[in-house]
Amino acid sequence: MTAPGAFIIFGATGDLARRMLFPSLYFLDQDGHLPVGLRIVGAARHALSDNDFRAQVEDWVRERAGEHFSNEAWAAFSERLSYSNGDATEPDTFHRLKAKLEGTDEKIFYLSTSPALYTPIVRGLAAADLSDAPNRIIVEKPIGKSRATCEAINTVIAERFTEDRIFRIDHYLGKETVQNLIALRFGNALFEPLWNRHAIDHVQITIAETIGVEGRFSYYDEYGATRDMVQNHMLQLLCLIAMEPPTNLRPESVRGEKVKVLRSLRPVRTSQLQSQTVRGQYTRGVTDGKTVPGYVEEEGGKPSDTETFVALCAYIDNWRWAGVPFYLRTGKRMPERASEIVIQFRDVPHSIFGANPLMANRLTIRLQPEEEIALLIMNKTPTLGHDYELKPLSLDLSLDDAFTDTAGGIPRRRIAYERLLLEAINNNSTLFVRRDEAEAAWLWIDRIVDGWARTGMKPAPYPAGSWGPAGAFALTERNGHSWYE
Repeated sequence: MTAPGAFIIFGATGDLARRMLFPSLYFLDQDGHLPVGLRIVGAARHALSDNDFRAQVEDWVRERAGEHFSNEAWAAFSERLSYSNGDATEPDTFHRLKAKLEGTDEKIFYLSTSPALYTPIVRGLAAADLSDAPNRIIVEKPIGKSRATCEAINTVIAERFTEDRIFRIDHYLGKETVQNLIALRFGNALFEPLWNRHAIDHVQITIAETIGVEGRFSYYDEYGATRDMVQNHMLQLLCLIAMEPPTNLRPESVRGEKVKVLRSLRPVRTSQLQSQTVRGQYTRGVTDGKTVPGYVEEEGGKPSDTETFVALCAYIDNWRWAGVPFYLRTGKRMPERASEIVIQFRDVPHSIFGANPLMANRLTIRLQPEEEIALLIMNKTPTLGHDYELKPLSLDLSLDDAFTDTAGGIPRRRIAYERLLLEAINNNSTLFVRRDEAEAAWLWIDRIVDGWARTGMKPAPYPAGSWGPAGAFALTERNGHSWYE
């Protein structure tokens, strides 16, 4: 395989590029992972010289890297950087870019822009003869806002790039703990025999944020929590938990199993919307000890029916998971920032310990803010006497503690994008979303969103700093369960 000659980021002055993409590329270069001679070209509307652009990127990288910033590493990385400005809807933009890329071999184009610009960018690349093999394209989520719009964008991209050259990115798949799900399930004989409806009572997936929309009101108000978080991040986590063992770790094996899960998701019928779905929108409240405005207040009181919280009860209709509820919950202005998966095992079939209350085993996989795995087990307390006194005990594994910096310094937690960018550069699509996978996820989500629209189901208010509207608790309690917080 020929190493790519250039990595081009459209939307190079945007928030994602500033916070994630350029710091990730810097760290990859610092650790010696970028190919020798790889050029990194930023593309955006702003008129900037190469030096002005490098100065901006340096500020971004210094801010993100903190104590891990190296002047020597930056000097080497900055030599890779250059800039090309222009409007993505104008053909001249792409001809200037082509001239800027003169002499490079394989090119990777990263679309870190509004989804509305995906089509004109792809067509612009094609018109400038930049879409031919072996050039590749990375597409940031969300791809559309429904199955129909997702298909339309995918069709345009597929006319210019073959599927093996399209990398649909979901940064959650780059998180170390998410990747560890595969190792946990298929690298340990302990769990796989129990990973089914016979041993597991239910599964909870929570992605909670303490922040509001943070200046993204126009985007967020169009998409909401369901399209922004559930359709991609949460369904990807569900797939990794529920999928069958792949025959190997090659891209088509892993992605093929994930698609089977999505196609097995039981559609939520209109009559089930009230019992299996909850929508919420935060109002004024207290977060981190500070009074914060409600969602509509952040945009001057403009009325909105967009949900900032959603909770769902999903079922997977196959032999492994028949009858097991999967609870999904995500929201903004929650009491704490947390992303975690809880695998709740069933009770023992019969207790021999008399009146001692037993807690069923529970496996908790925390993705953020800390990366941890905890297994709750029952343990005898060290007391004398014939009666057993049992107490739940957690066996904890902290990835930060277990894998420290080999140089003896302070461990640096990798940005999820580092892994994904490196995999794209190495032309490995295992951690990226296949077209049928993205469209199958949208199909399940569309039925819910369309049902809300048809029935006029509005978001219920919840105060900022709480765990959502009361309906979210009723969602689990109907099955005799409770959220773990």
